This record gives sequence, structure tokens and C-alpha cells, in this order.
Amino acid sequence: MKNYIKKPFSLAALLLIILSAIVTAAVIVFITGYILINGIPNIRLSLFAWEYNAKNVSMMPAIINTVYIALLTLVIAVPVGVFSAVYLAEYAKRGSNLVKIIRITADTLSGIPSIVYGLFGFLAFVVALKWEYSLLSGALTLAIMVLPSIMRTTEEALLAVPDSYREGSFGLGAGKIRTIFKISIPASMPGILSGVILAIGRITGETAALIFTAGTVAAVPGSVFNSARTLAVHMYCLLSEGLYTDEAYATAVVLLVTVAAINALSDFAAHKIAKM
Repeated sequence: MKNYIKKPFSLAALLLIILSAIVTAAVIVFITGYILINGIPNIRLSLFAWEYNAKNVSMMPAIINTVYIALLTLVIAVPVGVFSAVYLAEYAKRGSNLVKIIRITADTLSGIPSIVYGLFGFLAFVVALKWEYSLLSGALTLAIMVLPSIMRTTEEALLAVPDSYREGSFGLGAGKIRTIFKISIPASMPGILSGVILAIGRITGETAALIFTAGTVAAVPGSVFNSARTLAVHMYCLLSEGLYTDEAYATAVVLLVTVAAINALSDFAAHKIAKM
């Protein structure tokens, strides 16, 4: 502590860091507590009925649609993002202008508001391709949205793998492809899963892009070309109507628990894979 007294700027920085951590934790606790206090008393069995109607305002179709659109989005985005990162980290010349351009472009796309992606998805998939409001239009829009973050986190994870691992693999006679799939990707799997976790969080909480592409039909779609609403869109629709505020709070609780459960399972899987 004497060292901090002698260096007032260091002391000020330390206090600022502690204050920031306390404020951040307090905000998270407040928001979570507010949602739970207002939402838990309004949870009832009718909210989980299979079919939605004006009486039960069921969120079950929205829960199923959230799972559908998350899986469909990940099936599209994860392979493209991972293999793009493999090219940048393993094949492309490090420090080349092409790599720099791709990284700048990915970082720029990560910061674009979701409403812009929704407008693009509407013009490209709903209007141009005439898929109308559908699960596929929403999933493709979300895949484009989360692709940059998956690619960048995977690339950083691959670059963090020591070159000695690759050299040892080459020394044992393994080829480039075998080294990538047996050494580089398994060693970087925790980092790859971190990117997937972030993508899942953004998918489950997205509303603006899906309203323009997937629509707001409160039913389980018969195919990927049917309209559907996710939990986040369902909650937005309930609040915008102004008649189901209590049900919207209950939906927020389910959404919060769902995201927390997905993050916990993904984190558990990442630790298991890291120990293998």
C-alpha cells in the first residue's frame, strides 16, 4: 500500500478498476434480480402449452423455434467460420495484405448494428430470393451476423497454438491436413467453443434482424420456409402489444435461464475438451 501512496496515479488507477468491477457486478445483479422478481411470479403452466393462442400466450413454440434457428445458424456459420480461420492461420502467409484486409473486414462486420443485417437479409432473402419471412431467411441472416466473431476467435485460438506442436507433428511424418485436424484444431478447441458460445448468446437474444427476416408467427414451423418467432421476438411482441406485460417478464426469465444453461454447458464442454 505504501507503494501506491508514493504513486498517486497507480492508486487512482487501482481504485478506478475496483470501482468499475463493483459497478459492473452491481448492474448485472440488479438486472438479473429485477427480471427474476417480476418474472417468476408470472410463470404458469399454460405458458408452456404446445399451441399459442390469445388466452394462454404460450411461449413453447418460441422455445422450439429458438432451438431450431440456433442449430440451423450454427450448422451454416460454424464450418464456414472455422475453415476460414484455418486458412488464415495455417495456409495464408502471415502478415500479408490479404490477411490484413480480411481481418479488418471481419472486425468491421462485427460492429455493424443488427438492424442493418436485418435490412440486408430482408432485401436479399425475403425479397430477391422470394423466400418470404421464413426460418431459413432468419438463420442465414444470423449466420452472416455471427460469422465474423466465430472466424476471429477461431483464428486467434489457432495462432495461440505453439508452432512446436506443428513441428513435432511434421517431424513424425504427418502431413499438413493431418496436423491441422489432429493437433491444431483439438489444441485450440476451447477457444473455438468460446466463439460458438458468444454466437449462441447473440442468436438467442436477437430480435431486430429476425423481425425483418423470420417474421413473428407464433407457431412451430412445418418447414424452414415457414415463418416463426424466437423467444426474444416473442417477448418483444408481447411488450409491444401492451396487453401481456406479465407474460413478457415470464418469457424474459425463461430466456435468461436458457442462455445461462447454454453458457454453462458450453463452458463445461470446453473444460472437458481442454483436459483431454
